[in-house]
Amino acid sequence: MNHYETVFILTPVLSDAQMKEAVEKFEGVIKDAAGTIVNEEIWGLRKLAYPIQKKSTGFYTLLEFDADPTVVKKLETQFRRDERVIRFLTFRLDKYAHLYAEKRRSLKGAKQTAKEAEQNKED
Repeated sequence: MNHYETVFILTPVLSDAQMKEAVEKFEGVIKDAAGTIVNEEIWGLRKLAYPIQKKSTGFYTLLEFDADPTVVKKLETQFRRDERVIRFLTFRLDKYAHLYAEKRRSLKGAKQTAKEAEQNKED
């Protein structure tokens, strides 16, 4: 099993429910092919660097997952077939990138727990 990371951009005309439905669809493709999702980050609506299909914003989503190489082909086929996807990029993480991603996730988790503890003190 290899470690992969994919970032895809969904069209900005979707509602939050439609956006989450699309993300769940792609997660399902990974899980159905015996892959495991390690991390999911929905970055939200962001400005694009340049217009794509006459759109200047899009919903960004990052998925980190472990799977066989055949899963990537199935996932990218689904990206191409879905008209809600503007752009996508999937790449295999080498051992250094995988370690960096783990460290980034742990730091992010530590920040969230510190933030929650601070909010609990205020209450």
